[in-house]
Amino acid sequence: MPKKPHVRVPKIARKGEVVPIKTKIDHPMETGWRKGKDGTPVPRNRINRFVCAFNGEEVFKSDFDAGVAADPYLAFFVKVEESGAFEFTWVEDEGRTFTRSASILVT
Repeated sequence: MPKKPHVRVPKIARKGEVVPIKTKIDHPMETGWRKGKDGTPVPRNRINRFVCAFNGEEVFKSDFDAGVAADPYLAFFVKVEESGAFEFTWVEDEGRTFTRSASILVT
């Protein structure tokens, strides 16, 4: 079972600044191709979608395919014009979602 996702968002930024966002989720990313110790296939279960929203508006998204490594890490940039909250969502094949949020103060 995945642990709590990790996010890094600057606490303060200037209006119009482009800020770095970093995320990581601990997840085994089972492809469905591996066999367990008893020889039976391990069911596929991987993170297949990531979405980042700022103040309710989607600012970044990514769909993951089978080639993504375990514990996927993402780094991207977002231009901020106002203070607010980032909402991060990861969705896995089994239908579970994992969310995390972080706020930023724009001066």
